[in-house]
Amino acid sequence: MPELKRLHAGHAPAVLAFELANRAYFAASVSDRGDEFYDRFTDRFSALLAEQEAGICAFYVLVGEDGSVLGRFNLYDLKDGTAELGYRVAQHVAGRGVATATVRELCRLAAGRHGLRTLRAGTSRENVASQKVLTKAGFVPAGPADLGSKPGTWYRRDLTAQP
Repeated sequence: MPELKRLHAGHAPAVLAFELANRAYFAASVSDRGDEFYDRFTDRFSALLAEQEAGICAFYVLVGEDGSVLGRFNLYDLKDGTAELGYRVAQHVAGRGVATATVRELCRLAAGRHGLRTLRAGTSRENVASQKVLTKAGFVPAGPADLGSKPGTWYRRDLTAQP
């Protein structure tokens, strides 16, 4: 069974492998991170761990039985009981309920471990799969979102209510 784990330094090689293996798949629904992301991955990964240590963000990876990363699930900008959720799953596990189950689990962790009351997540209008994940995990549309190069919708979830 895959396991959701808090991101740590030892995950770096598996996270990079995950990002590289799924780069084209991700770019079809979200803006590509660009070559600089991969060229400076070690520095960026260290910065993420520092943000997590400072309590600004909380980063998680869904790890398969073989140690590979199947998904990334992140809570950004933890402040005043709220945070923004971001996630991505590997192409080979997409469409199997993995993202929905893990987002639900992260919602429980967000409330229990991080003391959050509300999460929000943005998705592009074209990313129907992500819209379905969010809806199944108890999120509701909350207004338009400008997601860089793609227009989208913000979704919101009250963590005190059960989905």
